[in-house]
Amino acid sequence: MAQPKYIMNIEKVPHLSDEEKAKLKQITEKFVFRVNEYYLGLIDWGDPKDPIRKLVIPNEGELEEYGRWDASDEDTNYVVPGCQHKYDQTALLIVSEVCGAYCRYCFRKRLFRNDIKEAMSDVSPGIEYIRNHPEITNVLLTGGDSLILATRKLRKIIEQLREIPHVKIIRLGSKMPVFNPMRIYEDEDLHELIREYSTPEQRIYVMAHINHPREITPEAKKGFEALHNAGAIVVNQTPVLRGINDDPEVLAELLDKLSWAGVTPYYFFINRPVAGNNDFVLSLKEAYDAVEQAKAKTSGLGKRVRLSMSHTSGKIEILAIEDGKAYLKYHQSRDNQYGKFMVLDCPDDAAWFDDLPGNEAHWEPPKKKWDEFTGANEKIKQKETAEQL
Repeated sequence: MAQPKYIMNIEKVPHLSDEEKAKLKQITEKFVFRVNEYYLGLIDWGDPKDPIRKLVIPNEGELEEYGRWDASDEDTNYVVPGCQHKYDQTALLIVSEVCGAYCRYCFRKRLFRNDIKEAMSDVSPGIEYIRNHPEITNVLLTGGDSLILATRKLRKIIEQLREIPHVKIIRLGSKMPVFNPMRIYEDEDLHELIREYSTPEQRIYVMAHINHPREITPEAKKGFEALHNAGAIVVNQTPVLRGINDDPEVLAELLDKLSWAGVTPYYFFINRPVAGNNDFVLSLKEAYDAVEQAKAKTSGLGKRVRLSMSHTSGKIEILAIEDGKAYLKYHQSRDNQYGKFMVLDCPDDAAWFDDLPGNEAHWEPPKKKWDEFTGANEKIKQKETAEQL
């Protein structure tokens, strides 16, 4: 199958009425819009509530700026331009501010405004930082989407990382395996790159972003197979999103189809409270109940998934929500509180750790690791302050 044509102008989506295009244009003037013909073909255009449509077609709720642009305070994780280091073992390189798909719920929505820049075309400061920190064994290439990069550019980054002995795992964060699977299975240079640098001692993981079982098409399975054959390990992570995958039957089908395709269910996330994403938000109890009901319908392979919040203070696993209480554990911790167990009151409308009474006793707001950081979140804060004055 030929590479699909990309569409970056909402007015060129043939399935939308002129009235819909006019309403959505004001959103795409603020946030980037990008889809392709293959993915548009997965949408049931006769269903205005179609979940695939909701994933990529703008919605008017995006203009409601309830919430923060950087809900997990990523600006405090930067150590040099383009490189975050929050947890001892793992560093993030922001290698792209471009995605194949601009998912409308994205927690890094700030990257898709025209007035910001966090990704760096020159990754050498981040590479050098990683080289000088032997505790870093995992490096995640993210953004944006790491597989939107041309393979030759990806090769240059991976070659430099593979010169660092303590980097054992390279992770590629990407929606491409289901958004444009042809980019995966038709690119022999990508397969060769993975074969060369994903070895029994130092693996390459593809961190796929698969939100709904309908995305797992024959083409997507062909892409998974190509990655597997090249030596990559493919896992999946997705937030639980209102109107998209919050039905336990849908989540159970997703867990099954991932397991059958050899893709490990890794994380279900609580959707971060980012500005413009309120339409996708579930309460903690709603998300927990949906996940537990889904897990009851799948095998032990599907049950490997963890429900977590990527909070400022760390990844907080939701163990249970019962009788008005939230039972939580730090799965990762900025302050080395891994494994810390917490029991907090959980109001029915609580949707984030900060909504739980008493949460403040368990963490302290972080300070910036790199005082000269002037990334997107800081710029937006400055702009919003000026507008208020």
